[in-house]
Amino acid sequence: MGNPTQSTSVGVIEAVEEIMMAYRSLPPRPSIEEVEAAIAVIRTADSEQELRVWEIAKTQRPPDVPQKLFSLLQEVKRNLALLQSQQHRREAMALVELDKSLQVFDELIQRVSKTVSGEETEEEEEEEKWKEEVNDGIGRSLSLVEKLKDEKKEEANSLSKLDDAYSVNGDTKLSLIQVASLIETSAKKGVRVIDLQGKLMDQIEWLPNSLGKLQEATELKISENRIMALPTSIGSLKCVTKLDIHSNQLINLPESFGELSNLIDLDLHANRLKTLPSTFGNLTNLVNLDLSSNQFYVLPHTIGNLTNLRWLNIETNELEELPYTIGSCTALIELRLDFNQLKALPEAIGKLECLEILTLHYNRVKSLPSTMSSLSKLKELNVSFNELESIPESLCLVKSLVKLDVGRNFADLRMLPRSIGNLEMLEELDISSNQIRILPDSFSLLAKLRMFNADETPLEMPPKDVIKLGAQAVVQYMADSVRAKTEGSQQAEPKDCLFWLCSLCSTIEEE
Repeated sequence: MGNPTQSTSVGVIEAVEEIMMAYRSLPPRPSIEEVEAAIAVIRTADSEQELRVWEIAKTQRPPDVPQKLFSLLQEVKRNLALLQSQQHRREAMALVELDKSLQVFDELIQRVSKTVSGEETEEEEEEEKWKEEVNDGIGRSLSLVEKLKDEKKEEANSLSKLDDAYSVNGDTKLSLIQVASLIETSAKKGVRVIDLQGKLMDQIEWLPNSLGKLQEATELKISENRIMALPTSIGSLKCVTKLDIHSNQLINLPESFGELSNLIDLDLHANRLKTLPSTFGNLTNLVNLDLSSNQFYVLPHTIGNLTNLRWLNIETNELEELPYTIGSCTALIELRLDFNQLKALPEAIGKLECLEILTLHYNRVKSLPSTMSSLSKLKELNVSFNELESIPESLCLVKSLVKLDVGRNFADLRMLPRSIGNLEMLEELDISSNQIRILPDSFSLLAKLRMFNADETPLEMPPKDVIKLGAQAVVQYMADSVRAKTEGSQQAEPKDCLFWLCSLCSTIEEE
């Protein structure tokens, strides 16, 4: 007959082993960072849902849409917003519930350990022997818990390592919960550069509020995704100096955006922005700003607060005018305004004394302000494809100008300023597709001109055969013409083009 104590202990061992087998069969434990990320996703999803439902509710019915149809449309939008919110929460909720369930198993294992340790047997030696074996098994189970936690931490670490790999191959896409987990891990490690360019799944339209935890980050790239909204917590990223959000679906920016006090480089091009927050003028350290390819009709007057701005790109919008406060951006070196609906430039443009490049082709500008004569460092001016009727004489006071493009103003532009010869540094001049027929005499002073485009312009003076010979041939022709006038020649120009060409060739041979 067997020992009852030993028989009982064997039963205990079998029970404990069964508990251990059950524990080992559980799914992997989420890391602390993943759980925190999931909670952040759920909270953000709730707030985004409320915001969308509120925006839908305040939408006004178009006059040509029947009330009943409009109500149905609103209902469809509300249900779609709820469905999308549920989809975003699903993975996060599953992870949180899994963590709760595993915590229950942890508590049960602890209770098993205490129960086994507290049993009494008649034979102390046998008791101690079996307790050691049982507790050894329990200990292995408890160490398994810690091991799983450590494995998850390693997975989190590998995720941040994989982030560099993602930036190389660009194939892997992150889910919302993975993005939130990466934010948690990066925040705890104090990562300075976060690169999520083109790495988010297409379904992700917003980022979790936990983004604000990246308080040591100096550079954040979230471009080339489908983000429609930024969390208000983005204002907490006080150390960020470079922020790249281009090629998303952003409709607006939160008011907290103006709290990014150390921002130097900001790229917002290729979004759906129509306005900027009232706090945008607080970004006084901005040096480079790209607002191109959006839907701006106007810019806020606070743009003038950006006194350190050196590069501003606003091309490919719907701008009809520039605020006069642009004149306060006195550090501007390059200003790009192409592909808008501008009809004029403000007089304040003349205050931009550091400006070197100004481009505004494909607009509706009819004239240039006389104050442009103050742009003493301007090197490049492009006003092609506009409706220019004339070029002010005052522009010829900008002797630093190297490249001037006034081409393709078609039937509107009929002459160049008489004092164009003052532009002694001019190397490139485009007057193509205009109605200019005669070049002014001072053209002969453009000694550095090396590129002259007059295609589709009905020039009579000089003739086309001369223009084909290049920029300096035109300058020489005009110089000879002026000399002939000065010497009191009976003819205002050489006898004919052939005579002039022959004399030019002879001069070249002599040299």
